[in-house]
Amino acid sequence: MCSLGADLWIFLLLLPACAPAHPAARPPAGVDECAEGIDNCHADAICQDTPSSFKCICKTGFKGEGTDCEDIDECDNEFNGDCVHECANISGNYRCTCYDGFKLAHDGHNCLDVDECSHNNGGCQHTCVNTMGSYECRCKEGFFLSDNQHTCIHRSEEGLSCMNKDHGCAHICRESPRGGASCDCRPGFELAKNQRHCILTCNHGNGGCQHTCNDTDSGPVCSCHPKYTMHSNGKSCIEKEEPESNSTAASDMDKRVKRRLVMETCAVNNGGCDRTCRDTSTGVRCSCPVGFTLQFDGKTCKDIDECQNSNGGCDHFCRNTVGSFDCSCKMGFKLLTDEKSCQDVDECSFERTCDHTCINYPGSFACTCDKGYTLYGITHCGDINECSINNGGCQHACVNTVGSYLCQCHPRYKLHWNNRDCVEVESAPPAFVSPKAILRCVKNGGNERCFLSCQSDVHSVPGLHDAFSLTCGSPVPLRSQNGRNNESLNADVATVRTSTTFKVTEGTCRVRRSDLNQDFSQQKGSEKHNVLYERFCFVNITCRSRAGAGQKGAAKETFLTAEFEAELNYKEVTDSCSFTCARRKAEKRMRKTFRTLRKAISKQQFHARLSGKELDVGKKSSRQSDSQEMCGTGQVRVDGKCGVCPPGEFSADGFRPCDSCPLGTYQPDGGRTSCFPCGGNLITKHPGSTSFQECETRVQCSPGHSYNTTTHRCVRCPVGTYQPEFGQNYCVSCPGNTSTDFDGSTNVTQCKNRQCGGELGDFTGFIESPNYPGNYPANTECTWNINPPPKRRILIVVPEIFLPIEDDCGDYLVMRKSASSNSVTTYETCQTYERPIAFTSRSKKLWIQFRSNEGNSAKGFQVPYVTYDEDYQELIEDIVRDGRLYASENHQEILKDKKLIKALFDVLAHPQNYFKYTAQESREMFPKSFIRLLRAKVSRFLRPYK
Repeated sequence: MCSLGADLWIFLLLLPACAPAHPAARPPAGVDECAEGIDNCHADAICQDTPSSFKCICKTGFKGEGTDCEDIDECDNEFNGDCVHECANISGNYRCTCYDGFKLAHDGHNCLDVDECSHNNGGCQHTCVNTMGSYECRCKEGFFLSDNQHTCIHRSEEGLSCMNKDHGCAHICRESPRGGASCDCRPGFELAKNQRHCILTCNHGNGGCQHTCNDTDSGPVCSCHPKYTMHSNGKSCIEKEEPESNSTAASDMDKRVKRRLVMETCAVNNGGCDRTCRDTSTGVRCSCPVGFTLQFDGKTCKDIDECQNSNGGCDHFCRNTVGSFDCSCKMGFKLLTDEKSCQDVDECSFERTCDHTCINYPGSFACTCDKGYTLYGITHCGDINECSINNGGCQHACVNTVGSYLCQCHPRYKLHWNNRDCVEVESAPPAFVSPKAILRCVKNGGNERCFLSCQSDVHSVPGLHDAFSLTCGSPVPLRSQNGRNNESLNADVATVRTSTTFKVTEGTCRVRRSDLNQDFSQQKGSEKHNVLYERFCFVNITCRSRAGAGQKGAAKETFLTAEFEAELNYKEVTDSCSFTCARRKAEKRMRKTFRTLRKAISKQQFHARLSGKELDVGKKSSRQSDSQEMCGTGQVRVDGKCGVCPPGEFSADGFRPCDSCPLGTYQPDGGRTSCFPCGGNLITKHPGSTSFQECETRVQCSPGHSYNTTTHRCVRCPVGTYQPEFGQNYCVSCPGNTSTDFDGSTNVTQCKNRQCGGELGDFTGFIESPNYPGNYPANTECTWNINPPPKRRILIVVPEIFLPIEDDCGDYLVMRKSASSNSVTTYETCQTYERPIAFTSRSKKLWIQFRSNEGNSAKGFQVPYVTYDEDYQELIEDIVRDGRLYASENHQEILKDKKLIKALFDVLAHPQNYFKYTAQESREMFPKSFIRLLRAKVSRFLRPYK
């Protein structure tokens, strides 16, 4: 067997078995050179054996002497290959394609209009109207079309801007920074002389023409392919009916008679056969290859439309081709190796699909974000700035944090148990300084009860999944370098720190309201020998529950961590006990307290009073019912729980009984101690209002605006904010580090990440437009650099790219050797291409730039690249320049498949990774047609015939 050693990297097991070279000896007389394969016919010719030798005849679609065949360009004629739009010549054949907005008819030549409105209403918010080659969105009465030409905005009666007046623009109205408005047109239209109307051109939907469009001073003029005639509507084309002629039929009959009188042989004009000719005793016999059927004349081969019979066996779509057919799948599905069956693509198995959680659906997927984050750009999650949403509902100050937020109070106020309202702190005697936390544990026989009291700086965060965090006070900062780690910066005070974690095998973490017995809370020291009493400057208690090890359904294990810091004053040091001695005593007392605390928690006897809120802290048995919870004075039980005030109501402590919010105020949350004023002397329509929308404002603000209670006008949301609802008095900040292109944004989808560019990896990576796969931001510029290691070249695949089509190429992607405009350019485009393309760089390094202007936005691109050993340059060039790589829709899907591209690039970048893939994996990855396409190229490169 032959060995190729390290060269076995080629596209995942595509190599055929090694074959011996043919001997170059002269054949003996009577040998069938065609059968033996020792003819000298061209690869695109048919070898035909003769009594004394053989004959080479070029295949259909080629011309020449047989030993040298040249492809016929079927598109190079006055009928454009009978294609009504575009004709693309391919080896041995040709293919018709249609402009955007049209689809190829079943005859493979004519182009029919695509009804964009049939799918998702064309993306229109209100009404979608289909037109020849395109479509347009329209709005209901009282609305006008926004700049994106899809969504509709409510029309106000006041003001003199694009937002609220009939500006008279046919398409787009733009406000200038200095005031006033001007009109603009959608791409494919030109602004009329009156600066308001828009004139259609052939650049939009082919000018509404089905076949040919020509721009004139009066607008587009339509015409038809020579084999069609114009419909009365001046836009559609109808196929001409060829009249039957008796003289033509008689002439054809004479030709057939003359042909029979001449001795037919395959040696002359292939016996008149379209394809295969065979000499027999009764004359020539014609036959057709698979995928064709012989016609009644016995000579002509007609393509079989396999899709007419049971959809060709395809799961989804079947497309007939010359001599064969192709199956393809709906978006979100992939074709299996049998090239007929379709399987759902699990997008969630791809890397970088979603920032947080990915949910796969048949043919689609969805991304979701963790609590405290919101989705933007389709797949990305950004921190929600809750403080921008009505101040987070905080009565005083709101502080945003990553994934959450905190309400804070002004001096002399403390945070209410609802963590939003602020209540006044009762003044304490000036001489008394309250400690931040007191932990008191009472031992009564075998029963231990612990009680934590905290009067300020409390932060309690109940978790969603059997978890909670409870913090009292603030940790003391450590000393720098020369200081001792366990001492504070105060020269007179040192900090003693102790923490412990223990496991409880039953129950779950729980923080719940408690009604403590008064006698326990009043116990001070009646049994001093049974009371452990300790003051702390900082306490942090966290609890987490998780499934136990072993079989599914095992009991949950609860882990509770308690961290305490106590201040030790130097004044406590005496002659008989040094500072070290005092510290050891304090640590010993804390360890003793922990032992008692552990027992109290395990018996569910751990309680806390935090800023006046009394809680049970620790674990709760799954069999314990909330019905055991006792309601406090003035509280009403609702649905088995102590009821809080509903939205629109309030009380002194947030619990029932409650009062309705008075006129001029509202409250969107439950359990509140106050209501928010409408402001600006506005009143509400009725008491008990739950939102600002019920405040009787002078105008009703549309989405993208907020109501200013000082000026009583609607103000456009500034850049970096949005407002999706009517009648609100705030704008929502964009999540994370995103921002909007313009002011007046109405949805979080208009928040975009602008981060892009940089130095890319040595072997593989992605060139990605900012905010991908969401729309990229306007007026942005990105620059990337790829500098491969020595002796490596760059291969790039552009699966698809979405850029707005406009005459001046405002948005473009360019790849060249350096930033200089005179350097070697590898790739440049400013248009949308949904068909993939692969290419190698013309230089050994690449400078890549993407720019968008101030008015455009689109999905953009995600372009993968790989660097490969330059010894394979000839092979890679041969593959990517072959049009057959892109001609099949199945092959196009391979170049769009993230898993297949990753596997190919993984091997190209590091050939040793070839050995990770088995033959079975290779067969499962690639359809047979793709392997057949590449096999000959690989063979020629590694084992060229001499």
